[in-house]
Amino acid sequence: MIEVKNVTKQYGDFYAVRNINFEVKEGQIVGFLGRNGAGKSTTMNMITGFIEPTSGQIIVGGYDVDKKPKKVKAQIGYMPEGTPLYSDLTVKEFVEYMADLKMIPRKERKEAVQKAIQSTGLEKVQNNLTKILSRGYKQRVSMAGAIVGDPKILILDEPTVGLDPKQVIEIRELIKSFGKNHTVILSSHILSEISQICERVIIMDKGEIVAVDTPENLEKTSTKDQIINVIVEETEESKLPSIQDSISAIKEISFMEEKEDGSKEYKVVVENGKDIRKEISTTCAKSNMIILEMKKQETSLEDAFVKLVEGRPEYNQKEIKKIQYEKEVQELREEHEMKKQEKAEKKAEKERKKQEKKDKTKGGDA
Repeated sequence: MIEVKNVTKQYGDFYAVRNINFEVKEGQIVGFLGRNGAGKSTTMNMITGFIEPTSGQIIVGGYDVDKKPKKVKAQIGYMPEGTPLYSDLTVKEFVEYMADLKMIPRKERKEAVQKAIQSTGLEKVQNNLTKILSRGYKQRVSMAGAIVGDPKILILDEPTVGLDPKQVIEIRELIKSFGKNHTVILSSHILSEISQICERVIIMDKGEIVAVDTPENLEKTSTKDQIINVIVEETEESKLPSIQDSISAIKEISFMEEKEDGSKEYKVVVENGKDIRKEISTTCAKSNMIILEMKKQETSLEDAFVKLVEGRPEYNQKEIKKIQYEKEVQELREEHEMKKQEKAEKKAEKERKKQEKKDKTKGGDA
């Protein structure tokens, strides 16, 4: 559905996006995750055709954004960040205006507008001016403008920014419902939002893509070790750290705090994410220690994000240009080697056919 190939966006010496590659399949809900200024909005604007990439290629629904911009834009509904609405229009008038901009045929326009209003839950306020609406309703109006005409692709830039918790939940559910019939791309710097809505996550940092995967896989790979919190009643003879000698998978046991009832909480670090709670329980029972609570620490998308972006080098523009140059040189070398190999293979094939012809001629003479 969407292919982004070696795309770079440069403003003078500044690289907003640098050599990114990814694909979004039909029917997926994909999230762009990154800090402010990571390049999320720039990437989305390039997909919509609003801004042109400095280099690279973007294919949307089989059409090149640069060569067939109208064909691409006809497939996309875009909700920009900040909900830019016309304050002197009613909700219905705004959606009608968006339908007009999208050149929806007149005979279909009324039905398309009502469908968009109903899908976003705006029936009760459709005759209200947009300027008197709450922030949550304004977000819905902006979404209605994006989905009017039922485009195949929805691109939503920070759809829940500035909303209260109740409004955030409502907008999340709305986006999930869109995923049934649309391909959805949304950007956010709110990790929990991406984790709850999206099937795949593209993590960006400093204009580059640092990871593309499902939220579950990113969470799993964020740490190799498993952390287990154990609250235990110890005896004078037996303390929890003593079980480390009996269970080889335990890397470390560290004391955390003593509870009011005299029990103690420990952090148990287990290598390679192994689940050894049963072994801990059995070993403690043999030593007359009573386990009051034992809980695995769950890794989160936040853990994965921090691990991926933390400590990434900060390049100046001169260094970025050097990296880009070296990459281009390497690509040219690889292309040269490929052509050289193809030439050698063609030559070998020609020699093989020549030899076969000779052998056939010899066989005929015999």
